[in-house]
Amino acid sequence: QVQLVESGGGLVQPGGSLRLSCAASGSIFNRWAMGWYRQAPGKQRELVAGITSDDSTNYGDSVKGRFTISRNNAKNTVYLQMNSLKPEDTAVYYCNGSPRIGIEYWGQGTQVTVSS
Repeated sequence: QVQLVESGGGLVQPGGSLRLSCAASGSIFNRWAMGWYRQAPGKQRELVAGITSDDSTNYGDSVKGRFTISRNNAKNTVYLQMNSLKPEDTAVYYCNGSPRIGIEYWGQGTQVTVSS
């Protein structure tokens, strides 16, 4: 059974940094497209960053230049390095994994709160 487990969320001051991790169980992780999404209260879930099996990346406009997605296939883990955090980055962050089009899995989410 596929599982995605996020970690690394927490409370951070504006301007600070956090690194989220998503550990995946299951086979052939290196062929999966992976992504991070977030959902703030009262808002729709939005794409934060994505990375393909060949390490191509894309980012939501609001995080470009501040966040970096990466993956370590040997550890079946995808990361989201978040720098220069702003209060508007506060949300539950979800890991998403897709072995192929039409199939996707979600983690349980991790809370990120940016506040002084």
